Amino acid sequence: AITNNALTSMGELSKITMPVIFNEPLSFLQRLTEYMEHTYLIHKASSFSDSVERMQCVAAFAVSAVASQWERTGKPFNPLLGETYELVRDDLGFRLISEQVSHHPPISAFHAEGLNNDFIFHGSIYPKLKFWGKSVEAEPKGTITLELLEHSEAYTWTNPTCCVHNIIVGKLWIEQYGNVEITNHKTGDKCVLNFKPCGLFGKELHKVEGYIQDKSKKKLCALYGKWTECLYSVDPATFDAYKKNDKKNTEEKKNSKQMSTSEESDEMPMPDSESVFVIPGSVLLWRIAPRPPNSAQMYNFTSFAMVLNEVDKDMESLIPKTDCRLRPDIRAMENGEIDQASEEKKRLEEKQRAARKNRSKSEEDWKTRWFHQGPNPYNGAQDWLYSGSYWDRNYFNLPDIY
Repeated sequence: AITNNALTSMGELSKITMPVIFNEPLSFLQRLTEYMEHTYLIHKASSFSDSVERMQCVAAFAVSAVASQWERTGKPFNPLLGETYELVRDDLGFRLISEQVSHHPPISAFHAEGLNNDFIFHGSIYPKLKFWGKSVEAEPKGTITLELLEHSEAYTWTNPTCCVHNIIVGKLWIEQYGNVEITNHKTGDKCVLNFKPCGLFGKELHKVEGYIQDKSKKKLCALYGKWTECLYSVDPATFDAYKKNDKKNTEEKKNSKQMSTSEESDEMPMPDSESVFVIPGSVLLWRIAPRPPNSAQMYNFTSFAMVLNEVDKDMESLIPKTDCRLRPDIRAMENGEIDQASEEKKRLEEKQRAARKNRSKSEEDWKTRWFHQGPNPYNGAQDWLYSGSYWDRNYFNLPDIY
Protein backbone atom coordinates (compact mmCIF):
# COMPACT_ATOMS: atom_id res chain seq x y z
CA ALA A 1 0.00 0.00 0.00
CA ILE A 2 2.82 2.38 0.81
CA THR A 3 4.19 2.17 -2.74
CA ASN A 4 0.95 3.19 -4.45
CA ASN A 5 0.41 5.88 -1.91
CA ALA A 6 3.95 7.17 -2.46
CA LEU A 7 3.69 7.08 -6.23
CA THR A 8 0.45 9.05 -6.39
CA SER A 9 1.84 11.86 -4.32
CA MET A 10 5.26 12.63 -5.73
CA GLY A 11 5.24 16.15 -4.40
CA GLU A 12 4.14 14.92 -0.99
CA LEU A 13 7.16 12.63 -0.62
CA SER A 14 8.75 14.76 2.06
CA LYS A 15 5.53 14.59 4.10
CA ILE A 16 5.34 10.80 4.25
CA THR A 17 6.42 9.51 7.63
CA MET A 18 8.98 6.86 6.77
CA PRO A 19 9.57 4.02 9.24
CA VAL A 20 12.77 4.57 11.18
CA ILE A 21 14.17 1.29 9.83
CA PHE A 22 15.01 3.10 6.55
CA ASN A 23 17.11 5.69 8.38
CA GLU A 24 20.74 6.00 9.40
CA PRO A 25 21.38 7.54 12.85
CA LEU A 26 22.39 11.00 11.60
CA SER A 27 20.44 14.14 10.77
CA PHE A 28 20.67 15.57 7.24
CA LEU A 29 22.55 18.51 8.84
CA GLN A 30 25.24 16.04 9.93
CA ARG A 31 25.25 14.37 6.51
CA LEU A 32 25.89 17.78 4.91
CA THR A 33 28.86 18.28 7.22
CA GLU A 34 30.52 15.34 5.45
CA TYR A 35 31.34 17.77 2.63
CA MET A 36 34.17 18.84 4.95
CA GLU A 37 35.93 15.48 5.22
CA HIS A 38 38.64 16.42 2.71
CA THR A 39 39.16 20.01 3.89
CA TYR A 40 42.91 19.56 3.26
CA LEU A 41 42.11 20.12 -0.43
CA ILE A 42 40.90 23.65 0.37
CA HIS A 43 44.13 24.39 2.27
CA LYS A 44 46.08 22.92 -0.65
CA ALA A 45 44.19 25.12 -3.15
CA SER A 46 45.08 28.19 -1.08
CA SER A 47 48.76 27.29 -1.16
CA PHE A 48 49.03 27.55 -4.98
CA SER A 49 49.89 30.81 -6.70
CA ASP A 50 48.59 29.54 -10.07
CA SER A 51 44.82 29.87 -10.55
CA VAL A 52 44.53 26.70 -12.66
CA GLU A 53 46.20 24.65 -9.93
CA ARG A 54 43.80 26.22 -7.43
CA MET A 55 40.83 25.26 -9.63
CA GLN A 56 42.14 21.67 -9.85
CA CYS A 57 42.10 21.42 -6.05
CA VAL A 58 38.68 23.07 -5.79
CA ALA A 59 37.34 20.56 -8.37
CA ALA A 60 38.87 17.71 -6.38
CA PHE A 61 37.23 19.11 -3.23
CA ALA A 62 33.83 19.34 -4.99
CA VAL A 63 34.10 15.69 -6.09
CA SER A 64 35.40 14.51 -2.70
CA ALA A 65 32.49 16.28 -0.99
CA VAL A 66 29.99 13.85 -2.49
CA ALA A 67 32.17 10.73 -2.18
CA SER A 68 30.76 9.73 1.19
CA GLN A 69 27.37 9.08 -0.52
CA TRP A 70 28.79 5.85 -1.93
CA GLU A 71 26.74 2.89 -0.58
CA ARG A 72 25.07 5.20 1.97
CA THR A 73 21.56 3.87 1.37
CA GLY A 74 20.25 4.75 4.84
CA LYS A 75 18.15 7.90 4.80
CA PRO A 76 19.33 10.66 7.14
CA PHE A 77 16.68 11.97 9.56
CA ASN A 78 14.81 15.04 8.28
CA PRO A 79 15.98 17.97 10.41
CA LEU A 80 13.32 19.72 12.48
CA LEU A 81 12.75 23.42 11.84
CA GLY A 82 15.29 25.32 13.97
CA GLU A 83 17.54 22.28 14.45
CA THR A 84 21.25 23.15 14.39
CA TYR A 85 24.53 21.28 14.15
CA GLU A 86 28.05 22.49 14.80
CA LEU A 87 31.39 20.83 14.23
CA VAL A 88 34.80 22.13 15.26
CA ARG A 89 37.78 20.17 13.94
CA ASP A 90 41.07 21.73 15.05
CA ASP A 91 42.95 18.91 13.35
CA LEU A 92 41.34 19.69 9.97
CA GLY A 93 41.39 23.46 10.51
CA PHE A 94 37.70 24.39 10.32
CA ARG A 95 34.51 25.02 12.25
CA LEU A 96 31.00 24.72 10.83
CA ILE A 97 27.50 25.73 11.87
CA SER A 98 24.30 24.60 10.12
CA GLU A 99 20.62 25.28 10.68
CA GLN A 100 17.35 23.94 9.27
CA VAL A 101 15.98 27.24 7.98
CA SER A 102 12.79 26.04 6.27
CA HIS A 103 10.51 23.02 6.63
CA HIS A 104 8.35 23.26 3.47
CA PRO A 105 10.39 23.09 1.31
CA PRO A 106 13.11 21.54 3.52
CA ILE A 107 16.19 23.79 3.33
CA SER A 108 19.42 23.31 5.27
CA ALA A 109 21.95 26.14 5.43
CA PHE A 110 25.59 25.75 6.46
CA HIS A 111 28.60 28.02 6.96
CA ALA A 112 32.15 26.78 7.56
CA GLU A 113 35.26 28.83 8.09
CA GLY A 114 38.95 28.04 8.21
CA LEU A 115 40.42 28.41 11.70
CA ASN A 116 43.26 30.45 10.20
CA ASN A 117 40.82 32.76 8.38
CA ASP A 118 41.97 31.25 5.10
CA PHE A 119 38.59 30.21 3.67
CA ILE A 120 34.81 30.38 3.96
CA PHE A 121 32.63 27.57 2.60
CA HIS A 122 28.87 27.99 2.67
CA GLY A 123 25.63 26.99 1.01
CA SER A 124 21.99 26.09 1.35
CA ILE A 125 20.63 22.78 0.11
CA TYR A 126 17.07 21.84 -0.75
CA PRO A 127 17.11 18.12 -1.67
CA LYS A 128 14.27 18.02 -4.19
CA LEU A 129 13.00 14.44 -4.31
CA LYS A 130 11.47 12.71 -7.32
CA PHE A 131 9.95 9.25 -7.24
CA TRP A 132 10.45 7.03 -10.30
CA GLY A 133 8.69 3.87 -9.15
CA LYS A 134 11.75 1.72 -8.47
CA SER A 135 14.12 4.56 -7.64
CA VAL A 136 14.16 7.88 -5.86
CA GLU A 137 16.16 10.81 -7.18
CA ALA A 138 17.42 13.67 -5.00
CA GLU A 139 18.43 16.82 -6.82
CA PRO A 140 20.31 19.05 -4.38
CA LYS A 141 19.06 22.48 -5.37
CA GLY A 142 21.07 25.42 -4.03
CA THR A 143 24.41 27.13 -4.53
CA ILE A 144 27.65 26.07 -2.89
CA THR A 145 30.26 28.80 -2.43
CA LEU A 146 33.94 28.56 -1.55
CA GLU A 147 35.93 31.71 -0.85
CA LEU A 148 39.74 31.54 -0.76
CA LEU A 149 40.40 34.63 1.31
CA GLU A 150 44.16 34.89 0.66
CA HIS A 151 43.43 35.14 -3.07
CA SER A 152 40.19 37.19 -2.77
CA GLU A 153 38.66 34.50 -4.95
CA ALA A 154 35.20 32.92 -4.92
CA TYR A 155 34.01 29.72 -6.57
CA THR A 156 30.38 28.57 -6.88
CA TRP A 157 28.81 25.30 -8.02
CA THR A 158 25.82 22.99 -7.47
CA ASN A 159 26.08 19.30 -6.58
CA PRO A 160 25.17 16.39 -8.89
CA THR A 161 21.88 14.50 -8.66
CA CYS A 162 21.91 11.42 -6.45
CA CYS A 163 19.73 8.40 -7.25
CA VAL A 164 18.93 5.43 -5.02
CA HIS A 165 17.79 2.35 -6.98
CA ASN A 166 15.63 -0.62 -5.92
CA ILE A 167 13.80 1.18 -3.14
CA ILE A 168 10.90 -1.30 -3.24
CA VAL A 169 12.70 -4.64 -3.61
CA GLY A 170 16.25 -5.83 -4.29
CA LYS A 171 19.62 -4.48 -3.24
CA LEU A 172 19.74 -0.71 -2.86
CA TRP A 173 22.50 1.00 -4.84
CA ILE A 174 23.46 4.59 -5.52
CA GLU A 175 24.65 6.59 -8.50
CA GLN A 176 25.27 10.31 -8.98
CA TYR A 177 24.96 12.04 -12.32
CA GLY A 178 24.66 15.40 -14.03
CA ASN A 179 26.96 18.30 -14.82
CA VAL A 180 28.71 20.26 -12.11
CA GLU A 181 29.97 23.64 -13.27
CA ILE A 182 32.46 25.37 -10.99
CA THR A 183 33.02 29.05 -11.72
CA ASN A 184 35.97 31.13 -10.52
CA HIS A 185 34.28 34.53 -10.29
CA LYS A 186 37.58 36.40 -10.28
CA THR A 187 39.31 34.92 -13.34
CA GLY A 188 36.25 33.71 -15.26
CA ASP A 189 37.77 30.20 -15.46
CA LYS A 190 35.26 27.36 -15.35
CA CYS A 191 35.54 23.70 -14.57
CA VAL A 192 32.77 21.61 -16.13
CA LEU A 193 32.57 18.10 -14.68
CA ASN A 194 30.28 15.42 -16.03
CA PHE A 195 29.18 12.80 -13.49
CA LYS A 196 28.17 9.97 -15.80
CA PRO A 197 25.08 7.80 -15.36
CA CYS A 198 26.11 4.15 -15.32
CA GLY A 199 24.75 3.30 -18.77
CA LEU A 200 23.42 -0.05 -19.90
CA PHE A 201 26.44 -2.21 -19.14
CA GLY A 202 27.73 -0.30 -16.16
CA LYS A 203 30.85 0.73 -18.06
CA GLU A 204 30.44 4.33 -16.92
CA LEU A 205 29.49 3.61 -13.30
CA HIS A 206 30.83 6.33 -10.91
CA LYS A 207 32.89 8.00 -13.66
CA VAL A 208 33.56 11.73 -13.60
CA GLU A 209 35.33 13.67 -16.33
CA GLY A 210 35.61 17.19 -17.61
CA TYR A 211 37.77 20.19 -18.37
CA ILE A 212 39.00 23.40 -16.86
CA GLN A 213 38.61 26.19 -19.42
CA ASP A 214 39.38 29.90 -19.39
CA LYS A 215 36.78 32.57 -20.05
CA SER A 216 37.24 32.25 -23.81
CA LYS A 217 36.51 28.48 -23.44
CA LYS A 218 40.06 27.38 -24.21
CA LYS A 219 40.70 24.01 -22.51
CA LEU A 220 43.48 24.39 -19.96
CA CYS A 221 43.42 20.91 -18.48
CA ALA A 222 41.35 17.71 -18.38
CA LEU A 223 40.12 15.98 -15.21
CA TYR A 224 38.94 12.39 -14.87
CA GLY A 225 38.35 9.70 -12.25
CA LYS A 226 35.55 8.19 -10.17
CA TRP A 227 33.68 10.05 -7.45
CA THR A 228 33.98 6.91 -5.32
CA GLU A 229 37.77 6.84 -5.38
CA CYS A 230 40.00 9.41 -7.09
CA LEU A 231 40.47 12.34 -9.44
CA TYR A 232 43.38 12.97 -11.85
CA SER A 233 44.40 15.87 -14.08
CA VAL A 234 46.12 15.58 -17.45
CA ASP A 235 46.88 17.67 -20.52
CA PRO A 236 43.65 18.08 -22.58
CA ALA A 237 45.21 16.94 -25.89
CA THR A 238 46.49 13.73 -24.25
CA PHE A 239 43.05 13.12 -22.74
CA ASP A 240 41.19 13.66 -26.02
CA ALA A 241 43.55 11.29 -27.85
CA TYR A 242 42.99 8.64 -25.16
CA LYS A 243 39.20 9.08 -25.35
CA LYS A 244 39.20 8.77 -29.12
CA ASN A 245 41.25 5.58 -28.97
CA ASP A 246 39.09 4.16 -26.18
CA LYS A 247 35.94 4.83 -28.19
CA LYS A 248 37.42 3.07 -31.25
CA ASN A 249 38.30 -0.01 -29.18
CA THR A 250 34.83 -0.14 -27.66
CA GLU A 251 33.19 0.03 -31.06
CA GLU A 252 35.41 -2.74 -32.45
CA LYS A 253 34.45 -4.92 -29.47
CA LYS A 254 30.79 -4.14 -30.07
CA ASN A 255 30.95 -5.11 -33.73
CA SER A 256 32.80 -8.35 -33.01
CA LYS A 257 30.21 -9.65 -30.56
CA GLN A 258 26.88 -7.97 -31.31
CA MET A 259 25.86 -7.36 -27.71
CA SER A 260 22.30 -8.26 -26.89
CA THR A 261 20.60 -5.40 -25.11
CA SER A 262 18.31 -6.58 -22.39
CA GLU A 263 15.45 -4.51 -21.09
CA GLU A 264 16.88 -1.81 -18.86
CA SER A 265 17.33 -3.38 -15.46
CA ASP A 266 17.51 -1.70 -12.10
CA GLU A 267 20.06 -4.20 -10.86
CA MET A 268 23.38 -2.76 -9.86
CA PRO A 269 25.83 -3.03 -12.76
CA MET A 270 29.25 -4.48 -12.07
CA PRO A 271 31.91 -2.05 -13.30
CA ASP A 272 34.46 -3.49 -15.77
CA SER A 273 37.36 -2.89 -13.46
CA GLU A 274 37.28 -1.42 -10.03
CA SER A 275 39.91 1.19 -10.58
CA VAL A 276 40.52 4.00 -13.00
CA PHE A 277 42.91 3.58 -15.90
CA VAL A 278 45.65 6.17 -15.34
CA ILE A 279 46.59 7.97 -18.56
CA PRO A 280 50.39 8.45 -18.75
CA GLY A 281 51.38 11.97 -17.68
CA SER A 282 48.48 12.34 -15.22
CA VAL A 283 48.74 13.94 -11.79
CA LEU A 284 46.70 12.57 -8.86
CA LEU A 285 44.61 15.34 -7.25
CA TRP A 286 42.66 13.34 -4.67
CA ARG A 287 42.25 9.78 -3.44
CA ILE A 288 39.57 8.64 -1.01
CA ALA A 289 40.52 7.41 2.45
CA PRO A 290 39.54 3.75 2.93
CA ARG A 291 36.47 3.11 5.07
CA PRO A 292 36.95 1.54 8.49
CA PRO A 293 36.74 -2.29 8.61
CA ASN A 294 33.40 -2.26 10.51
CA SER A 295 31.81 0.23 8.07
CA ALA A 296 29.42 -2.31 6.51
CA GLN A 297 27.88 -3.04 9.93
CA MET A 298 27.68 0.70 10.64
CA TYR A 299 25.46 1.99 7.80
CA ASN A 300 28.54 2.18 5.51
CA PHE A 301 29.79 5.20 7.46
CA THR A 302 33.24 6.68 6.83
CA SER A 303 35.52 7.27 9.83
CA PHE A 304 34.54 10.95 9.59
CA ALA A 305 30.80 10.13 9.74
CA MET A 306 31.23 7.81 12.72
CA VAL A 307 32.24 10.64 15.06
CA LEU A 308 29.65 13.23 13.94
CA ASN A 309 27.18 12.39 16.69
CA GLU A 310 29.69 12.11 19.54
CA VAL A 311 29.07 14.30 22.56
CA ASP A 312 30.84 14.60 25.92
CA LYS A 313 30.08 16.52 29.11
CA ASP A 314 32.24 19.51 28.13
CA MET A 315 30.61 19.78 24.73
CA GLU A 316 27.12 19.35 26.18
CA SER A 317 27.61 22.41 28.35
CA LEU A 318 28.70 24.46 25.29
CA ILE A 319 26.33 23.56 22.47
CA PRO A 320 22.83 25.04 22.11
CA LYS A 321 19.85 22.84 22.99
CA THR A 322 18.87 22.75 19.30
CA ASP A 323 22.02 20.78 18.32
CA CYS A 324 21.04 17.44 16.76
CA ARG A 325 23.46 15.54 19.01
CA LEU A 326 20.77 16.14 21.66
CA ARG A 327 17.95 14.85 19.46
CA PRO A 328 16.41 11.83 21.22
CA ASP A 329 15.22 9.74 18.24
CA ILE A 330 18.62 9.75 16.53
CA ARG A 331 20.38 8.99 19.83
CA ALA A 332 18.01 6.09 20.53
CA MET A 333 18.63 4.63 17.08
CA GLU A 334 22.39 4.98 17.50
CA ASN A 335 22.04 3.04 20.77
CA GLY A 336 20.13 0.29 18.94
CA GLU A 337 16.79 1.11 20.61
CA ILE A 338 14.71 0.98 17.44
CA ASP A 339 11.23 1.04 19.03
CA GLN A 340 12.23 3.94 21.24
CA ALA A 341 13.64 5.78 18.19
CA SER A 342 10.38 5.21 16.34
CA GLU A 343 8.28 6.55 19.25
CA GLU A 344 10.52 9.59 19.68
CA LYS A 345 10.53 10.38 15.97
CA LYS A 346 6.73 10.32 15.96
CA ARG A 347 6.59 12.52 19.07
CA LEU A 348 9.02 15.09 17.61
CA GLU A 349 7.16 15.28 14.29
CA GLU A 350 3.85 15.79 16.13
CA LYS A 351 5.42 18.45 18.36
CA GLN A 352 6.67 20.26 15.26
CA ARG A 353 3.21 20.13 13.66
CA ALA A 354 1.55 21.48 16.81
CA ALA A 355 4.05 24.35 17.02
CA ARG A 356 3.35 25.23 13.39
CA LYS A 357 -0.41 25.23 14.07
CA ASN A 358 0.05 27.55 17.05
CA ARG A 359 2.12 29.95 14.95
CA SER A 360 -0.51 30.13 12.22
CA LYS A 361 -3.19 30.80 14.87
CA SER A 362 -1.25 33.72 16.29
CA GLU A 363 -0.11 34.74 12.77
CA GLU A 364 3.44 34.67 13.99
CA ASP A 365 6.21 33.95 11.47
CA TRP A 366 9.06 31.56 12.16
CA LYS A 367 12.35 33.41 12.62
CA THR A 368 15.58 31.69 11.68
CA ARG A 369 18.35 32.24 14.19
CA TRP A 370 21.76 32.03 12.51
CA PHE A 371 20.99 32.58 8.79
CA HIS A 372 18.97 35.06 6.74
CA GLN A 373 17.66 34.86 3.20
CA GLY A 374 19.44 36.91 0.57
CA PRO A 375 21.05 36.75 -2.88
CA ASN A 376 24.33 34.86 -3.25
CA PRO A 377 26.98 37.62 -3.47
CA TYR A 378 28.65 36.02 -6.52
CA ASN A 379 25.95 34.55 -8.76
CA GLY A 380 22.85 36.36 -7.45
CA ALA A 381 20.91 33.13 -6.85
CA GLN A 382 18.57 32.94 -3.88
CA ASP A 383 20.59 31.80 -0.88
CA TRP A 384 20.76 31.68 2.90
CA LEU A 385 23.64 33.66 4.37
CA TYR A 386 25.21 33.37 7.81
CA SER A 387 24.14 36.17 10.14
CA GLY A 388 27.09 35.73 12.50
CA SER A 389 27.49 35.54 16.29
CA TYR A 390 26.88 31.78 16.71
CA TRP A 391 30.36 31.21 18.15
CA ASP A 392 29.84 33.86 20.85
CA ARG A 393 28.08 31.00 22.69
CA ASN A 394 25.28 33.27 23.82
CA TYR A 395 22.23 31.06 23.35
CA PHE A 396 19.03 32.60 24.72
CA ASN A 397 15.38 32.28 23.60
CA LEU A 398 16.10 29.17 21.56
CA PRO A 399 13.04 27.22 20.36
CA ASP A 400 12.13 24.09 22.29
CA ILE A 401 12.09 21.56 19.45
CA TYR A 402 12.97 18.29 21.16
